[in-house]
Amino acid sequence: MNPDAVRALDSLKYEVAQELGLTRGGGEDDLRANLDQRKWEIAEELGLADKIRTVGWPNMTSRECGLVGGHLGGRLGGQMVKRMIELAETLLAQNMR
Repeated sequence: MNPDAVRALDSLKYEVAQELGLTRGGGEDDLRANLDQRKWEIAEELGLADKIRTVGWPNMTSRECGLVGGHLGGRLGGQMVKRMIELAETLLAQNMR
């Protein structure tokens, strides 16, 4: 993935997390650490942590990652998608003029 795109998505994630009250203003690094910690807690609860430690996140199935993500950030991810759609609609409208 393009490094600029990664930074932009991280900024969007932090902005949305602030709006949802998921961060206490500690910065993007604190948000990332908090989300990673929570992700591992959920993986433990779902019985997936040992497999993740063995094969790594990139080798987990989409379904397994979705289980963790759904428990972790359904609201966060949903709001990010909503914002990206709004941005795309705005850009398309501007280009149509």
